[in-house]
Amino acid sequence: MIHTAARVKVLAILLGLCFLPHLCSGQGLSPRAYIITPIHSNAVTVTYTLNDGNIVFDPTLPVDNASGRIGTEIFTYVHAMSIFGRSANVNASLPYSIGHFKGDINGTEEKLYRSGLGATVVRASVNLFGASAMTPQEYMKWHQKTLIGVSLTVSTQTGQYDPARLVNIADNRWSFKPEVGLSRRWGNWVADVYGGVWFFTPNTDFFSNAPGSVGPNRQTQEAMGSTEAHLSYDVKPRLWISLDGNYWYGGRTSLNGVLKTTSLQANSRLGGTAAIPFGKHQALKLSYNTGTYIRIGGDYQTVSVAWQYSWLGRPQ
Repeated sequence: MIHTAARVKVLAILLGLCFLPHLCSGQGLSPRAYIITPIHSNAVTVTYTLNDGNIVFDPTLPVDNASGRIGTEIFTYVHAMSIFGRSANVNASLPYSIGHFKGDINGTEEKLYRSGLGATVVRASVNLFGASAMTPQEYMKWHQKTLIGVSLTVSTQTGQYDPARLVNIADNRWSFKPEVGLSRRWGNWVADVYGGVWFFTPNTDFFSNAPGSVGPNRQTQEAMGSTEAHLSYDVKPRLWISLDGNYWYGGRTSLNGVLKTTSLQANSRLGGTAAIPFGKHQALKLSYNTGTYIRIGGDYQTVSVAWQYSWLGRPQ
């Protein structure tokens, strides 16, 4: 039988792991997220993302050589429309993840495997300044200058979750991210800057098998600010490259009202993206990014490959 103090120590270590899946998916880099398209534009995208690297823990915990490798396939559909005469779009994404984690706890190697559907994510965006909703004919005559838009991203309480497990693919909660984005074009150059805040609802059924637990546990997370910046260059129509960076801060967690003071996130990433068209309707998007400052969480190298098919017309 494991001594109670030892079980609590193991729980403290694993608590760091349980935040890794949503950190990988929730702090991505998205250049040109506020660039508009003609009304009734549609696109489907299939993306594979690999996160591989070390895991940074509170240094007071007895864990060494921690690492993770997470592969995620994401299916996304996006549709452009008019809202009160302004250009807008909505997209929905469904991810499936497979994760392998390992680390030495008090000198003993521990391994963990998880796979399953993640939370469905929906994002709605509308342009406030710089472009009204346009038909394809109007769009061909339009030239971007300054765009200002707003968006709301909602991560739903869906996906694989088992309250008997500490580490899950999904989080058993809702998350909301209101954001403001600015995009400015100078010739072939485009600069994008976004700022938003993640808000999280409680997980009221967190790890029912926790040491000393007498019932469902309530896990909460404080709001987390997020910023992104991108500088991209059009090599030719639909072929572009970008330099991408982000930073996020906050998100401390509490369990049954007790704050986990070492859970504060203050992390940033830097990388690049290339979009390569082929044919009239298809394109590939390749990206790479890595951690530049990781206070706690996954210090991953991330490689992503996406295939997109786009077309014009109302959904039938």
